[in-house]
Amino acid sequence: MQFSEQWLRHFVDPRMDSEALGQLLTMAGLEVEEMNAVGGVFTSVVVGHILSTEKHPDADRLKVCQVDAGLDAPLQIVCGAPNAEAGMKVPCAVVGAQLPGFEIKKAKLRGVASHGMLCSARELGLSDEHAGLHVLPADAPVGQDVRTLLGLDDTVFVIKLTPNRADCLSLVGVAREVAALLDLPLNLPDLTPVVPAIDDIRPIVLDAPAACPRFCGRVIRGVDARAKTPEWMVRRLERSGIRAISALVDITNYVMLELGQPLHAYDNDRLDGTVRARLAQPGEQLLLLNEQTIDLDAGTLVIADDARVLGMAGIMGGEESGISLDTRDMFLEAAFFAPEAIAGRAREYGFGSDASHRFERGVDFDLSPKALERATALILEICGGQAGPAVQAESAEHLPARPAVTLRPARARRVLGIDLSDEAMANLLARVHLDVERDGDTFRVTPPSYRFDIEIEEDLVEELARLHGYDNIPAPAPTGHLAMLDRPEDRRDLWQVKRMVADREYQEVVTYAFIEEAWERDFCGNTQPIRLANPIASQMNVMRSSLIPGLIGTLLTNRKRQNPRVRIFETGRCFRIDPAGQPVAGYDQPVRLGLLAASGVAPEQWGVAQRNVDFYDLKGDLEALFAPRVLSFEAAEHPALHPGRSARILCEGRAIGFLGEIHPKWVQNYELGTAPVVCEVDTQALLAADLPVYSAISRQPAVVRDMALVVANSVAAMPLMAALKQAAPAIVRDVQLFDVYQGKGVDPDKKSLAFRVLMQDTQRTLEDAEVDAAVAALVQCAQAQFNAALRG
Repeated sequence: MQFSEQWLRHFVDPRMDSEALGQLLTMAGLEVEEMNAVGGVFTSVVVGHILSTEKHPDADRLKVCQVDAGLDAPLQIVCGAPNAEAGMKVPCAVVGAQLPGFEIKKAKLRGVASHGMLCSARELGLSDEHAGLHVLPADAPVGQDVRTLLGLDDTVFVIKLTPNRADCLSLVGVAREVAALLDLPLNLPDLTPVVPAIDDIRPIVLDAPAACPRFCGRVIRGVDARAKTPEWMVRRLERSGIRAISALVDITNYVMLELGQPLHAYDNDRLDGTVRARLAQPGEQLLLLNEQTIDLDAGTLVIADDARVLGMAGIMGGEESGISLDTRDMFLEAAFFAPEAIAGRAREYGFGSDASHRFERGVDFDLSPKALERATALILEICGGQAGPAVQAESAEHLPARPAVTLRPARARRVLGIDLSDEAMANLLARVHLDVERDGDTFRVTPPSYRFDIEIEEDLVEELARLHGYDNIPAPAPTGHLAMLDRPEDRRDLWQVKRMVADREYQEVVTYAFIEEAWERDFCGNTQPIRLANPIASQMNVMRSSLIPGLIGTLLTNRKRQNPRVRIFETGRCFRIDPAGQPVAGYDQPVRLGLLAASGVAPEQWGVAQRNVDFYDLKGDLEALFAPRVLSFEAAEHPALHPGRSARILCEGRAIGFLGEIHPKWVQNYELGTAPVVCEVDTQALLAADLPVYSAISRQPAVVRDMALVVANSVAAMPLMAALKQAAPAIVRDVQLFDVYQGKGVDPDKKSLAFRVLMQDTQRTLEDAEVDAAVAALVQCAQAQFNAALRG
């Protein structure tokens, strides 16, 4: 929306400068994007009357002009403009005048004295036109200041409106806002109905009342279409971004800008019978005013007579029925079209118009007859003629409703955070012409016909904020009461765990939760994954049920970039189908920690022998993360892991994850090089931490005994050690495996497991007899449960 500040001040005169006015509009929600001065900064430029012109004696393109500038004597001015002729009135910059960029001084041009300068539009900063002098009206007073004559002490405002404030797509709409914000009187245009001078009418019928519930029209005969548009109207139109065309067209555009109601004028002699608002019929075509011929869709609302389509309703008229400079009798239209009937139609046909821009956002449905009267009065004043009675067709049931909205003052105060009294709220709302009625502890507020943006209580609260002024609402710093939350000692957060993993030389990675279906099948053995309905990429079409595929993908990326040693970890959710899953029924979404180590156990160096990372390296890292709790491991198979180098991880007897070396098949298929070692555990078990328990430190010497037990190759060391600890007498503090032997002296189908037994008492020194008894009890337990024999 673009408009002249002088035009706005014709309706309301805020006692502030342009900058302050722009700030006021912006803070009220009518964002001012641009503020441009109409003309350049210049002084001492007056209306000059060219009395005579003579050819310059020494220059073919120069003229010596005698100019009356309202001074004691005519000025001699040398001018090079081709259109300089005697009798013209043009801008004349006298000696001492300041023009944009330079000052006018006495000069000699090719030996002829020049006492001033005749100006083009560009030299005054009015436009880029510089082909000739800027011609002023013939009745312009000689010697008058050009700034005053042309109204150049003006600013063009360009405001950016949100779609719900279409009521401000007019000068009256903006003026209403300014008057309400500053509580000033509003000087509205004269909308007194025109007294008909003739009885001629043209019938109007609404064949599509839902799309066009109100249509007003009037016949005006004997107009002079060639009448000159007044300079003040041309000036206001051009400063609003609309080019002056002819008086009748200019008047309709002027009323649209002034009141916000688009109008359309038809040549009455080109109309046939009744004017109808109806939907287009199949096969109908229309030649528009922009000389574009379109095929009308069946759902398009059109204005037609008994013979043909006259125009697209609310968008653009037709060329064949439009007015011209030869028009004598005209039919003037002012209608209300429902926004849903107009919205998007112009874009469908590949063009737009000022009318469609307004109708698709919403126009005041009570404005049509008023705008018709205003336009009629201007036409009679400028173009003459005789007006017939206004004809109106209306479907009251299809006109928009403006139901009352309930406002709770107490809630408004709570939302705004300011203490506005009920009376102050009522006064603010009344300033924007809202009808406020008291109803107990609430207000019933009825918006006017042009405020279709007010539908719910929040809209009224917003109005109160705008009118009170956003700058007047205090913005205190937020305050709150902070309390130190208890942190259980038996829990640690995930951030601590990540730091512990990073301290063991692992780097954190973040991978996508959606992966390739082949990865899910190969590394998780999942043939029924959770598939995505709309994957971001065709190959990333299922949700992961394990972190291992993402870690393998990161390893592949590093391998391709010649980075052999990789130690990475990731924490994240995994997804699997589980009818009892929480928190989303049907799905289980546990948070897990995954580790991967590949190639060297340490960076290559002279002080450490080079070897590849193995099962036990990762096992040691896991045990360090869970310490002081003790993990146990049991052989188990996993789709991603080597069948003889994989284990299930147990914590306090509960399975919490798996550990192992990647299966040789996947190492080969995915070209991983050396087999990486991976593990994955549930973070819930990892976040639990045992509370420290005090135990007395013995001052007595400890006794250590080693015993080697020969068992079958099928016996695992972990269950045997657990049984020994359970059967150990009270003086046994610890039992640890320190050697596994197969070879000379041991049967081929057996192995020797050597355990170190630590015994100690806190009160006394142990005697040999009770030490021997304790060892014997351990040997007896191993013999009974695992058929073990003490190695000789």
